[in-house]
Amino acid sequence: MVSSLQLLPLQGVAQDLVSVKGRVVDSKGEAIEYVQLGMPSHNIGTISSVDGLFSIEVPPADTLHFHHVSYRVGKHPVTGPEDDLTIVLEDNELPPAVSFGGDTKEKFLLKPGGKILGDKALIGCSIASGTFIGSELGSSATARKPFLVQDIIFEVHSNSIPGCVASINIYRIEGKNEAFVNVLHKPIYFDVPPSDNPQHFDLQPEEPILLEKGKYFVAFQIVSCDKKALEEFLSRDESRRGPTEMYLYAPLHLKSSYLRKIALGEIKPFPVNIGIAVKGLEFQ
Repeated sequence: MVSSLQLLPLQGVAQDLVSVKGRVVDSKGEAIEYVQLGMPSHNIGTISSVDGLFSIEVPPADTLHFHHVSYRVGKHPVTGPEDDLTIVLEDNELPPAVSFGGDTKEKFLLKPGGKILGDKALIGCSIASGTFIGSELGSSATARKPFLVQDIIFEVHSNSIPGCVASINIYRIEGKNEAFVNVLHKPIYFDVPPSDNPQHFDLQPEEPILLEKGKYFVAFQIVSCDKKALEEFLSRDESRRGPTEMYLYAPLHLKSSYLRKIALGEIKPFPVNIGIAVKGLEFQ
């Protein structure tokens, strides 16, 4: 059984569009990688390159929103085509980390849940539409005591996406409306090499991730791929595209999760996930 998750859907609008091209930078003028941008009201989104470059077609007379966990949300009103737009995002200052003393014990904050039919049930993450919209898929976990994250573990069954770059992020879920608040200074980026064989990932964060008591969302996302390979794939007639080409597959785990499209402002419950586990030290 294969469940297909179209991570990067086509721009779903039937109206006149204008082209907006530019670059996203910080206050020092340095490029910001993998910024998610879009017009939520029109279901249009994309992700900038590692150099902060972006190109998107959108309706005029509306506002583009720019999202990156390390920066405050940026907004730009679109009135017509633009070829050399520069968007400057301000740093998103996180509250200072709280330190905890006392004894600790090793524990899983999040376990992946049971596999469905072993390796016969897979969830496929596709980028075949060609429009990066950056959906995050992950699971929620509750820290009942302060917790230091040491390992984020999961498995990829196979990957046919050249140059695939993915990320892991962690959000705190707050309030009755379940607002997602970032807790990392920067997402954890990593490469997923093309392979027909399973790959096991054990990511150890460079920055200390100390979670206070509360509910959290641990999310996986594909943020980039080899642009030339994707363009070549899309240039072919659909009859000449392999059914599993430009797909990343992961074992399907029976554990409820969320599917979050940041650029479109959407958060939806999702019945299964890719099986992320989080291991670390719980403070006693």
